[in-house]
Amino acid sequence: MIYVTRLNGKQFVINSDLIETMEATPDTVVLLTTGNKYVLLESLDTLIDRIAVFRRRCRLADGVNKEDQGMAAYSADADNWGEKSL
Repeated sequence: MIYVTRLNGKQFVINSDLIETMEATPDTVVLLTTGNKYVLLESLDTLIDRIAVFRRRCRLADGVNKEDQGMAAYSADADNWGEKSL
């Protein structure tokens, strides 16, 4: 989820996983896989940066959750991939 701003200055959040296309026309237009289209103040570069930060945070949180659930004890070597180390 990323924060975005409509041309009228109103801020809202969109699910970045649903973005199908983004283009500058010169306003930034975002089309979601749901068919919804949004015209935004942010530049394409800003949106790309926000999506990257969001996904990085998700990966970090996923790693923490796996460690919390004992997943750190799983081996990733070729012989024991996916098996718990003893």
